[in-house]
Amino acid sequence: MNRTQITFAAIIGVTVLIVCAAVGFSLISNQLGDSTAEATPVGGFEVPENVSEDAVVVTVASSNTKEGWLNAVVEKFNASGQTTADGRPIVVSVSHVTSGASMEAILAGTLQPVAWSPGDPSWADQLNSQWRTQTNSNQDLNSAACTPTIYAPLGFAMWRPMAEALGWPDAPISWEMLVDLANDPDGWNSIPGASPQWGEFRFGHTHPAYANSGLLSMTSFVYGVVDTGGQAITPAQVYEAEADMRALQNVTAKYGLQAPALLDLMARQGPSYLHAAAVPEADVVRFNIERGNELALGGLVFIFPSGGTIWADHPYCILDRAEWVTAEQAEGGQIFLDYLLAREQQELAIDNYLRPLDSNVALRAPLTLENGTIPTASPATIPALPSPDEAVSEAVIDLFLLTKRKATIVLVLDTSGSMRGERISTATTATVDFLDNLSPNDEVAVLTFSNNTLTLSEPNRVGEVKESLQPLIRTLIAEGNTALYESVCQATALMADLQAEDVAAGESRLYGIVLLSDGEDTIGRPTEGQMFATCLPTNAEADGVKIFPIAFGGEADTAVLQRIANVTGGRLFTADPASIGRVYNSIAAEQ
Repeated sequence: MNRTQITFAAIIGVTVLIVCAAVGFSLISNQLGDSTAEATPVGGFEVPENVSEDAVVVTVASSNTKEGWLNAVVEKFNASGQTTADGRPIVVSVSHVTSGASMEAILAGTLQPVAWSPGDPSWADQLNSQWRTQTNSNQDLNSAACTPTIYAPLGFAMWRPMAEALGWPDAPISWEMLVDLANDPDGWNSIPGASPQWGEFRFGHTHPAYANSGLLSMTSFVYGVVDTGGQAITPAQVYEAEADMRALQNVTAKYGLQAPALLDLMARQGPSYLHAAAVPEADVVRFNIERGNELALGGLVFIFPSGGTIWADHPYCILDRAEWVTAEQAEGGQIFLDYLLAREQQELAIDNYLRPLDSNVALRAPLTLENGTIPTASPATIPALPSPDEAVSEAVIDLFLLTKRKATIVLVLDTSGSMRGERISTATTATVDFLDNLSPNDEVAVLTFSNNTLTLSEPNRVGEVKESLQPLIRTLIAEGNTALYESVCQATALMADLQAEDVAAGESRLYGIVLLSDGEDTIGRPTEGQMFATCLPTNAEADGVKIFPIAFGGEADTAVLQRIANVTGGRLFTADPASIGRVYNSIAAEQ
């Protein structure tokens, strides 16, 4: 079973995930000048209307770590007057995606770029393997080998005083040290020079099945705790890390789809929430510079795991064998690649917190100690670990799913009169699909609210209640008022009881409430103030109940829903009938 199949069975299901929500479009300028125009979407990319009719449009789907750099290079390229051999102008449009979601979208036919640049070669290998199976052929999507473009090393961010207590920047810091910290009941109190106020260690990382940073970080972790004798790790050896992976997952309080979202959470919630998170170096330096005034304790630092890390080289693959790519587009894609690899563009990467492939290009600010990274680090000082092949990737993800804490989820669904019609239909369908995507060992309860709050299903294992619960959800109807505040209070009270039961049983789980509403509270009891004062925490706790509100439609009370998300460490999502399924999938990856 391949990486994608494992994850579909355990978490998300057969969908394209959130690629449409995750793609951020970069508008391209007029090939003949700096003027801008209305943009027209073409196959998931946006192209200005005033591009000449004979222009060759090269669409590039690129992993989001290098978003700033690619945007800057595309702007320069489009202003430089590049042409094909027969004189046709070349225009590049880039969209920024997650590696895993974009791979699935390409396979599903919903994303059709000329060139694809995931975070690591393992994704390209996986795409071509799946493509050959899907098309019953022996040919890859790209006729030429994918070409590395840049280095974006993986490691982990940590608050500066905590990292300094472990010896940063002078002493090596390993994954094994984090495991020891995770296993020690005294937490930071066991580290000389650390503040006992920091308490037990708390970690975060992205989901390894969909986020490049998650897969590569967890692969680096396995290398860091398993003795491979200096050789490439085998799938069997991956499972030797089970005890250490379980220790790390027991203190992992946050997952997700994008590394910057983890850092944003650390900035908003402060050092008491997460102590460290597995992310690329570029994101750490960028956060220190762009949001330093929001960061406590002198900001974050980036730690290269001493046993080695994956120097993600973000390959660029021209999909010239795809039926949607013309010979002229493939030619234009190669010309853009050559431009990308030129020294001037490689030096520009430094300004965007990335490292040039060419070691002869001297590093400079912003890659400095002051900004939270070690500029002298290189593959010569921090061993470059091999990119995981398909079998190793499969094993790493399987180990993650085996060891991660299970989730307890309360679904709270608005069935008031304003949900009539398409809204209630799409919401119930998406909720049914969401249940299909949960692990059988996750726990789920369902509440509905209109004039008051009702319990549709008591808490139970997904595997035991799913078949009987799904028909009940499909038959929900919309009528009445909107007891939004009451539903929040009942859901948090239920979750508090479940937490207490788990504590008494010695069980550690993740807790999340999914709150779907399309309007404002129309009941008034409890009041908004009562809800926040008596039913919700003042500040988010890492192992507390996270609420993920879904503002369904333009009339939802987004201000209140955003505040609910903030005080619980959750995240607000906006959705409409067309996007609700993707939003549910995104929430599944958070837990």
